[in-house]
Amino acid sequence: MTIAFIPVRCGSKSIPFKNIKEFCGKPLVYWNLEALQNSINIDNIFVATDCEEIKSVVNGFGFSKVVVYDREAQNANDISSTESVMLEFISKQNFNDNDLFFLVQATSPLTQTKDFDEALETFKNQKADSLLTCVRTKRFFWNEDGTPYNYDYKNRPRRQDFDGMLMENGAFYINTIANIKKNQNRLSGKIAIYEMEEFKAIDIDEIDDWIVAEQIMRKYNLKGFYHV
Repeated sequence: MTIAFIPVRCGSKSIPFKNIKEFCGKPLVYWNLEALQNSINIDNIFVATDCEEIKSVVNGFGFSKVVVYDREAQNANDISSTESVMLEFISKQNFNDNDLFFLVQATSPLTQTKDFDEALETFKNQKADSLLTCVRTKRFFWNEDGTPYNYDYKNRPRRQDFDGMLMENGAFYINTIANIKKNQNRLSGKIAIYEMEEFKAIDIDEIDDWIVAEQIMRKYNLKGFYHV
């Protein structure tokens, strides 16, 4: 069985109720739920929340695979880690150790169904223990001591000739139930990487991220990437 898990809280200091704030015509959390719902590889989707407003909105979508899980208050505060609610949830279920677990972030609304499906294929083909998503950034980085980190400034490469670096974008992660219980972490063992398009780098945390993400979303909507 393949399980998807999206943790969402009531509290958000930067953008109040951001998980259900309207984003391109739909509540923010809708976009990942739709992409997961449309994946033939995902069996069940769980939204973990401490918020009655979020629960009502999510149930109102009518997605057949989606179930709301009431997360404990101690794992829904400002200092709670994602791992804490993930482990709480798993401990209360009867999943098999070899079940696959997708940890999905609602703040990455540009993720598409194809990303989930292709990442799963990568995970299986590489016989990995876990997987994370990244985007390739072709920026030049420097150390604080004034030395270049990832290029030779004396032989500055052209962008098209520069491999760049892979940056974790936090869109989603894949692991097995057994690995998560054993290692208490979303990642473990042999880690595979699924590279997403560069425009999917954004993770909505501040209002400026929101403004930029909506513009990117609209751009790719018009090209048929999404259904609004």
